[in-house]
Parts: sequence; structure tokens; C-alpha cells
Amino acid sequence: MGYKTTQQCIDDLEKHGHLVRIKEQVSPNLEMAAIHLRVHENNGPAILFENIKNCKFKAVSNLYGSLERSKFIFRDTLEKIKILIDLKNNPLEAFKHPLNYSGVALTALAALPKKSVFNNPVLQHQTIISELPQIKCWPDDGGAFITLPLVYTEDIDKPGVMNSNLGMYRIQLSGNEYITDKEVGLHYQLHRGIGIHQTKSNKKNQPLKVSIFVGGPPSLTLGAIMPLPEGMSELTFAGALGNRRIRYTYEDGFCIASDADFVITGEVFPNENKPEGPFGDHLGYYSLKHDFPLMRVHKVFHRTNALWPFTIVGRPPQEDTSFGALIHEITGNAIPKEIPGLKDIHAVDAAGVHPLLLAIGSERYTPYNNNRKPQEILTIANHILGSGQLSLAKYLFIIAGEDNPQLTTHNIEGYFKHVLERVDWTRDIHFHTRTTIDTLDYSGSDLNSGSKVVIAAAGNKIRELGNTIENLNLPDGFRNPKVIMPGIIAIEAGKYIDEKTTLTHISYLKPVVSIVEPSHIFGELSQTISNLNSFPLLIICDNSDFIARNLNNFLWVTFTRSNPSHDIHGIDSFIEHKHWGCHSSLIIDARIKPQHAPPLIKDPEIEKQVDALGTKGMSLYGII
Repeated sequence: MGYKTTQQCIDDLEKHGHLVRIKEQVSPNLEMAAIHLRVHENNGPAILFENIKNCKFKAVSNLYGSLERSKFIFRDTLEKIKILIDLKNNPLEAFKHPLNYSGVALTALAALPKKSVFNNPVLQHQTIISELPQIKCWPDDGGAFITLPLVYTEDIDKPGVMNSNLGMYRIQLSGNEYITDKEVGLHYQLHRGIGIHQTKSNKKNQPLKVSIFVGGPPSLTLGAIMPLPEGMSELTFAGALGNRRIRYTYEDGFCIASDADFVITGEVFPNENKPEGPFGDHLGYYSLKHDFPLMRVHKVFHRTNALWPFTIVGRPPQEDTSFGALIHEITGNAIPKEIPGLKDIHAVDAAGVHPLLLAIGSERYTPYNNNRKPQEILTIANHILGSGQLSLAKYLFIIAGEDNPQLTTHNIEGYFKHVLERVDWTRDIHFHTRTTIDTLDYSGSDLNSGSKVVIAAAGNKIRELGNTIENLNLPDGFRNPKVIMPGIIAIEAGKYIDEKTTLTHISYLKPVVSIVEPSHIFGELSQTISNLNSFPLLIICDNSDFIARNLNNFLWVTFTRSNPSHDIHGIDSFIEHKHWGCHSSLIIDARIKPQHAPPLIKDPEIEKQVDALGTKGMSLYGII
């Protein structure tokens, strides 16, 4: 639907049974977040919070909590948008088959933003930062955050909406060293669109003007997170998706989204930073406190009866999982079309998205099965690791599609089985060391610093995978082996501590009593287990029962708690001409390390309050 406002959207959701109202007074300090998490866990509806303690505004969450609801919100234009994306990648199709594309013309016309002079609802009222919903999501968060902010900036060299950037970068409203009502924190990296704008402003020694939109047409929210083709404006995409031109105006030199619920305006001055965080993030751990840009607040606007949309992130799957599924629904094969030879790719949500990519490519260099080995797929892997957000990948598995044309990257267990039946650890593992990884990933050696590994498999099966463990003799310090899936064993080991790692930046890390030196313990393991050909992958972990319990636990622990260059070991390993490999099983050390950020843990007392809302006569009865 072409909703003009957040209110129109929730009215439509309520009409069709997709919304619940919480009438009881709830606290923005952890309780609202806990309610959202519980409702989402139970595949519940969108949530309208009508009575927020010490706040005059209402809030709404879980709007996009399922792919089905997201598709419902954009049901009138979704198919046309898919066609527009396809045309962007292959414009000749419109000339070859004009009748197939005639219906998208009006959708394309809605893409151009429209400057409004008189009708700007968001400018009706002003408020201050401390009067906004102060939603704190997790117990150790540094303060209240905006979790669905639409952050707008312009290029100082090419001003105007057509060269603007609209992105979703979290905003810290309170806590730390921020001056109440006068300063907020922005979390973004310099390679992002807003970072490029800031760099240009810094060079001219001028402040970057920033507008933070909250609420408004749902199409604006999706536009802010879409990985759009180069040259396509987020505002134009949002207009096309919402089937209505995005209205905007300027106030005091700041761009204003006329139909937003709230707009916070301010400036980022060169080299002004303050500590931001901690924040419970989408990998399932806290991102820690670091210096990030400071925004001096100018004004805060809001419309009459404004609604505050928010979300909660944490260990996946969460609401942002549905965002990812919707993006995949819209873009389809856009990424494979941009990378020659790539047939399928999947950023695995259960592993935190960026830590793990599964890909399928073509292997045409050796078309016959005899002596097939990874060649072309290695070239494709390098292309993947040089492409946009995909460059943040830490583990990239890639296989040759010709070996099993029916296999997809979304069949995760089938994919791992295929890899492990074929991989040759003496040849097929390739490291990228001392490189960049996701800022939110603390498995590396420093902020934004870590390693990557490409594991490529092509050709015939070279082994049968084991399903049961028999007569596995483990050295001292190892225990409780569990089969995770065919070919993979989880083994518990003592708590990890690297004596070279400083703990000064993790003040709340609990003391670790046992000291384990990786080179020593894996040497013993290699001597004890010399031939485990049917189990080519061993995961060393803190709790093998947990990691073997289900697929999501395996993916989350293994790929968020390991840095390839430091934590991959091998039985009977070697280095030959700078190439590392091993003759028997590969080992991934997925124990918690001293530099890792703490995992997100819910507050038991807050959970009891949520339980009460699910009792008979309360708003969430029958939902949680």
C-alpha cells in the first residue's frame, strides 16, 4: 500500500489483524524491548505501545517482524519494484519486451522526490531529545537509542536530494558524556555514504548538516537499508516502493521529510567525537564503547499524534532478519548478475550475516569430472570479497554448481555436507590476513581488524561423512564430543585465555581461571587423533551440548567466536610455499576469547513483568 504515514500503516495492519495494542503502562527502560523480543519470538503481530512511562508519545514496533507482514505492507508495489530493479540491471529488456514492462511506468514516475512548500505536517510541533521515548534495549547498553533512524545527509560538493544519502545508522540519545538535549551520538563507519559526506565536509572545515527522520512512510525505512545499485537514490527508491513521491522541504538549511513523524536536525563538526555504546547488537553480543561522531542538536520536530517506530536487535533471528528476507525478495538475482559466474549467494543470518557467506559459482576451467579442482570459483571468491557489504565476510565457502545443480545456499545442512564430502584441506583453504572485518565483530585482533578465509570445493566426493563417534580417545583437557551434523564434531576444551591479550578495555569481563595455550593443546590433539577422515571438521567450544543442540547454535558459536587466521588449526598441518593446509581434520577454535564482547543476556526481573502481560485479561494474553 502507498501509506503516507506510520499511522495509516498501523491502521491498515490493525484492520487486518496484524497489530496488538498494549494499554498497560510500560517502561522504556528494558521493558518495551523485552516485550518486543517475546512477541517476535512467538511470531506475534506488530505492537502499539499506548502508555509509555514518563513519555507523551506512543511507539510501535515489530512492524516488519515477519516476511509475510512486510510483503503485506508493500503488497501493491512489490512486484513492480522487482521489475524496476531488474530493468536497472538489464535495461535492454524493456526494449525487447515492452508489453511486459508497461505497468511499471507510473511506479517509476513516483520515484522523483517532490518539494513541498505549505503541507509539512512534521513541522507542526517542536520538542526536545529527553521528551522522546528513551528506549533502552539491553541491560548493559550505554543509554537510550534510536533503532530505526533514517539518517539523511547531502554531498557538500553536490547538494540536493538527488545526490543525498539516506542510511540507517544507530543514534544514542542519552548516557555516556552526551550533554542532555544538546548532543547525540552517531554510529557509522567512514566508508558509508554518510562517512563520505563527512570526509568532504571535514576537508572544507565545515560542519556536516544531518537530519534524522523517525517514522513516516514505511517505504522510507526500507529505502534506507536497501543495497541499491550505484547511482540510485534512496529517496527515489522509497517513492517508487510507496507509489507516492517522497515529500521534502528545507528548514534552517536542513532537509526535512515532510511526512515523517519526527525529525531531529543537527550538525557534525570536524573531529568532534565522544564515546558511543555499549549497545546490544545483531551478532548477539554487545558492541563496546568506542569514539564515534557527535552531533550537536539544532531542533527536534514532530507531527500531531506522532508515533515512534523502533526495533530491537540481538542474536538472530530478529526483526532485521525479515528485513534481509524482504531485500532478497526484491533484489532476487541482482548480486549474482553483478558478479560473473556467481549463481547463488547467502549471507547467513543465524551466524550474524557478515561472519559467514555461502556461495555457488561455476567451474568451467575443468569441465570434466576427472581431476576437477577449484579454479574459476576462486576468482569468483575474490570478486565477492571486493563487493560492497560482501567485503565484510569473514568465512566464505564456495562450491561449483555443476557438482550438484539442485543444491542451493539456503539448504545449509545440505551445503555443508556437500563441502565436507569434497574439500581437500591440503589445497582448498585460502587465508586473507590482517584485513578489515565488520566493526561489530570482536573476534579479530582489533576494532575493524581481523582476517578472512575462503574454503572452496569442486569435483567428486573424496570421503563418506561420519554420523557416530566410536572410540574417540581425547587428550587431557578435551571432553564431551558431540556430532553436530555428518562430518562435524564439537569438542569441549578448557576456557581460553591468550596471555598476550590485554583486558583493560573489557572492564566487566569475568576472570578466567584456567590458562590454555592453543599451540600446545592442539599439538596434543593432533598426536592423539591422527585419522578422522570421516569427520573433516572439528569445532572446539565451551559447551558442546549447546552447539550440537541445533543448526543455529552451531552457526552462531562457530562463526562469531573465531578469527580465521588465529583460530583455525589442523591435524598434521603444514606450510608449503606460503600456503597453509592440513592432511587430516580442520579445527576451528570457537571458544569465547578474552577480547570478545559479552553475549546478550535478558534481565530476569524484566522477563517476569513480560510474563504478567501474557496472563488472562492482559494485552498479550494468547500472544506470548
